[in-house]
Amino acid sequence: MRQINFVVIFVICLALVLFGIENTEPVAIKFVKGVQLQAPLSIELILAMGVGAVLAWVFSVWTRVQRLVETGKEVRDRDTRIQELEENVERFKAEIEQQRLLPAAKMEAPATTQAELLSK
Repeated sequence: MRQINFVVIFVICLALVLFGIENTEPVAIKFVKGVQLQAPLSIELILAMGVGAVLAWVFSVWTRVQRLVETGKEVRDRDTRIQELEENVERFKAEIEQQRLLPAAKMEAPATTQAELLSK
C-alpha cells in the first residue's frame, strides 16, 4: 500500500511541476474590489489546490469529530444498559436462590412434625 501511495504522490507532484513549467505567464487575481495580486498562473492554481486540500482535510476532521461524539453517546447508552442488565441478573439470581430455599423450608416443616408425632 505504501508503494501505491508513493506512486500516486509522485505522479501528482510530477504533474504539478510540468504544469508549472508550462504556465509561467503572470495573471491578475482580484480578491475584493481594489485588491489585486499578480502571479504566475501555475502558482495561483497550485495555491488554489492547496487551499482545497486544506478545506477537505478540515471537513474530514470535523466529520470524524462528529462520529466520535455520536459513538461516545452510543457507548454511554450501552454501558448504562449493560449496568441495568447486570443488576437484573443479580436480582434474578437472588430470586432463584430464594425460591430454592422456600421449598426446602416447607419440606422440613412436615418432617419435623412427623418426628414429633413419632416421639409422642
